[in-house]
Amino acid sequence: MNKLKILNDPIYGFITIPNSLIFDLIQHKYFQRLRRITQMGLSYMVYPGAHHTRFHHAIGCVHLMQQAVNVLRFKGVSISEDEENALYIAILLHDIGHGPFSHAMEHSIVNNVSHEEISMLFMERLNEEFNGSLTLAIEIFKGNYHREFMYQLISGQFDMDRADYLKRDSFYTGVAEGNINSERLITMLNAVDDKLVVEEKGIYSVEKFIIARRLMYWQVYLHKTGIVAEQLLIRVLKRAKELTLKGVELEASKPLQYFLKNEISIDDFNDEVLSVFSQLDDYDIISAMKAWQFNDDFVLRNICEMIINRNLLKIKLKNKPVKKTTLEKQIKVFVNKHNITREEADYFVFTGSISNQAYQLETQGINILHKSGKIEDIVKASDQLNLKALSKRVTKYYICYPKVKV
Repeated sequence: MNKLKILNDPIYGFITIPNSLIFDLIQHKYFQRLRRITQMGLSYMVYPGAHHTRFHHAIGCVHLMQQAVNVLRFKGVSISEDEENALYIAILLHDIGHGPFSHAMEHSIVNNVSHEEISMLFMERLNEEFNGSLTLAIEIFKGNYHREFMYQLISGQFDMDRADYLKRDSFYTGVAEGNINSERLITMLNAVDDKLVVEEKGIYSVEKFIIARRLMYWQVYLHKTGIVAEQLLIRVLKRAKELTLKGVELEASKPLQYFLKNEISIDDFNDEVLSVFSQLDDYDIISAMKAWQFNDDFVLRNICEMIINRNLLKIKLKNKPVKKTTLEKQIKVFVNKHNITREEADYFVFTGSISNQAYQLETQGINILHKSGKIEDIVKASDQLNLKALSKRVTKYYICYPKVKV
């Protein structure tokens, strides 16, 4: 079988798969599953074009990593063939643990298991299948490898993950503010003492990257309609699990049934659980909701109908936490109107918060390499006063409640 495949990507044009091991990993059923998981969850309810997948994004990340390796080698940074391969594998598989609709699973039908932890389990499982070929990639992914810049390329303030998703999400949503020049940024990369730096010439591209990230979070990732949709999805799965554990039989695929009937935490993720998890994708959830919108349960029926027909809750954003009296008033109105319990009303009337921090000063930052050889953080190196402000966390509070008619 011809393993030197070339893929056509709407953003970068032709992408070459670097070698047969990467090709085999892409062909694996665990990775192919990512074709059935949307990159941006339910954001397509706000931006109709946002139907691109985790598969799409992961391939784009490998392409950018190839560019980064070439640039660093050109500048005299030694990267062995094994290290190069490990970087490709780690970035290819960095999101393989995502569940349906990306983040909703983590808060509902598994008990606080993050997608990073599941990605690690998938990588270890694949490492067994591929006779230890992923060992170095796993070391880099965990941040245990002695060459720090390799971990920074996978998971840093400017990594190949962010370089791809900002550009890709901007393209598919049509939100031009997120369109960063990832190629220019990668061309400016270097490594000093095995730590990633950006050459001084790239300073304005870095500023644009940080500002683009802030705008994409407020305009896209934290868009209030997207927040409502995701919160409702979390509540659908939570209610379905609650009913199932009470003995109510719900129509669902076998993998989804498994997670509804069992309490699963990270310690329970053995090979069998991982195998069932690998069969779950967006389609399981959508088809379940299509059936559940006709269920007898008031909560499950109405929330599913809201998502399927995009008749969502009303949401109000505030700069201060929502007063308890405001929440109670809305709950009381809803309880009286539908003659339901307080616990049931909590599914429809709730508060929460969202926060945005475009740049984190307290963690490993983006370091600028001056011509003199001096290295300093972008916030100090930049004459853009806004960057310090962008490193402060901004939190907004919201309340969700039904429109006049449910």
